[in-house]
Amino acid sequence: MRLATAAETALVADPWLTSSRPTLFGGCFVAHRRGVVGPGRAGDRVWAAAVVWERQVGSPVRARRADRQLRGAVRTGGHPRQANDVVAQAVVTGEVPAPYRTGLLAARDGAVLAEALAALGTHPEVVVVDASGLDHPRRAGLAVHLGAATGLPTVGVTRRPLVASGPRPELRRGARSPLLLDGRCVAYWVCTRNGAQPLVAHAGWRTSPETAVDVVLETSTPMARTPVPLQEARRVAREARSLAHGD
Repeated sequence: MRLATAAETALVADPWLTSSRPTLFGGCFVAHRRGVVGPGRAGDRVWAAAVVWERQVGSPVRARRADRQLRGAVRTGGHPRQANDVVAQAVVTGEVPAPYRTGLLAARDGAVLAEALAALGTHPEVVVVDASGLDHPRRAGLAVHLGAATGLPTVGVTRRPLVASGPRPELRRGARSPLLLDGRCVAYWVCTRNGAQPLVAHAGWRTSPETAVDVVLETSTPMARTPVPLQEARRVAREARSLAHGD
């Protein structure tokens, strides 16, 4: 619980808030070796990608077509393609020190994600990661661990809550509803695309649940459910894995 206490202190002392100026949003994702079934095991090879994407905050939300953003991009020197709206990207490979256990994702993926973020030439102002944050039995999911390790504000995004609960909102972009844990709001359901199932926006390191919702909506478009930085980090990590296997 010491990390949870540190997260509370960091949020009070130095909260990260969205602003009217352009923001560099980070995203990171781990691709595991093909064929991993269940929790995997220590020593499994992984490819971790981190990207930085710039969005003009306050500008009209437009559809983003990945094929257009990749038009003209080529794999150079065996590296994944870089979309033309991505400011920077990095990939690292390594072996995880532990298998997956519920509530212990940081033990498996935390170090390699932190390494990928450190490899970026341009550092993001806030990072979106496929993980929980305060919605955790110890109030310290991977999003909190990653922020504490890197010093970067973080927001978690998942398809469902870990231990918090609350009714889902209507399927209209921008609709949200709180997720409570022991009577406290730790995350929100948020609908990013009309008619699509909502995602969970998790408070992480130096971010509140409300800020997490703002970040998820700022980084998503009406045509895709997943925030752009996560879309790109996932594509880059999987492309790096494919290149390693000669696909």
